[in-house]
Amino acid sequence: MTDRKPCKVCNFTRQKSYGLAVPSLDDLKMKGSEFLGFSSTEPVTVVLENDGTIVEDQAYFLCLPLNTKFMLLHEKEKWSPVRRVDGGTAWMARDSLVLEADTVDTSSAAAPWLDLAQQLKHDLTSIILMSEADLQILVDAPCLELASALGFREKRTKDLQETLQRALDRREEERQSKELLQLYVKAAEKENGQQEVPSQPGQEGAGEEEVDAVEVDFASGFISRTLMVLKGKTSPETRLSTEDLQMVVARGVETMEQVLGWDRIRTSALLQACEAELTGRLQQVQAVQSIRSSTQLDSSRQSS
Repeated sequence: MTDRKPCKVCNFTRQKSYGLAVPSLDDLKMKGSEFLGFSSTEPVTVVLENDGTIVEDQAYFLCLPLNTKFMLLHEKEKWSPVRRVDGGTAWMARDSLVLEADTVDTSSAAAPWLDLAQQLKHDLTSIILMSEADLQILVDAPCLELASALGFREKRTKDLQETLQRALDRREEERQSKELLQLYVKAAEKENGQQEVPSQPGQEGAGEEEVDAVEVDFASGFISRTLMVLKGKTSPETRLSTEDLQMVVARGVETMEQVLGWDRIRTSALLQACEAELTGRLQQVQAVQSIRSSTQLDSSRQSS
């Protein structure tokens, strides 16, 4: 933890930006607040400036590339993408950001894969952190247009889409394996004459609970789709993005019990699965970053 990580930090409007070198996420919050003029008593949330991913885990912070740009948010502030309207000055007003999100940049709505392509162009390891829905969007994207956005040749883009499809297939295989294991455990319990745990509200009819997902979202901060996956899907941890996994783990068992309406045992099992999935993805990112660093070091040695 003694090694300092060079990074950048900005405020909500992106008008102030500073370069820092910090050893940990806590130091980033403390020094970033000091540079941006925030009160030391006010809590702040750290997100990635380019896509709004919440950064709450020290291990994830260390996995990010050098000179990553972060945004510090107060309690009522929310991340918004950079928009260019009214000569590029509308973003200076906070209220205008809401208007921009509703009325501007309809091209990205027509091609949702464009933002994902920009993430891949910046760092290919972001594939590991994407949700299944994001991976499927990239797989279904037109190959030539995706190649142009990434700056790749057509063949390399096809290989990339095939790799993404294999990642989706792998997650599906893992999910099916867990389902088979669960069926085996239930059959063994019945054979041994063990009594099944009475179902709690929210365990049965998970599909019907999806109807009121928007109401729970208002109180919990989760988007509707995330709650639908958590309540109605088998092995939901494999379907969520890394940001969603971080939110679930950060909320803790007691909060998620209230959000999902489940008992303590079932909620604890879900959080353990989400934490294990999150750890696995971060370890994959670390491995890729380590390989990349070693390759760059070898290349520099050979050139010298």
